[in-house]
Amino acid sequence: MSIPPQNPANEPFREDAPGPATAGAAGKAGIGPRPFGILLISLVVLLEALALLAAAGLYAFQLASGAPVASFWGAVFTLGLLLAFSVWLFAVGHFLFRGYRWTRAAALVAQLFVLTIGVPTITGGLPLAGLAMVVPALAVIVFLFEKKVLSFASRTGGSSGAL
Repeated sequence: MSIPPQNPANEPFREDAPGPATAGAAGKAGIGPRPFGILLISLVVLLEALALLAAAGLYAFQLASGAPVASFWGAVFTLGLLLAFSVWLFAVGHFLFRGYRWTRAAALVAQLFVLTIGVPTITGGLPLAGLAMVVPALAVIVFLFEKKVLSFASRTGGSSGAL
């Protein structure tokens, strides 16, 4: 009889468990409840993904209703980018909630993009819209470097079974 393979990424977080640097050969992260920072970051990233999806829907509606564009295929490409970035952010939020390591960098890059749009929005005369972008982005950046978030989101993907 053989022992079935175990994927450490499927186990819940435990704060008092050894981290990946001190874990045994399995390289498991902690097991237990998720830190508040992970919940907040995942929620903000998922809301940003929904906002991009809504923007893509509005853009598609305007494109279908005959709004003037300089290049039709350029507009279709922009719509594709909006949809792709939305799907990417949904994946980042989902896998960050599960504690995967790669999502920290992806969430940081997304927040830096939001800041590059939010700050000019504030200075361009739309302070409420700009603050609605900048404040959550700054909160996510701060929580991404919190000790509990770092220890929770330090799992690797593990390996799947062979054919």
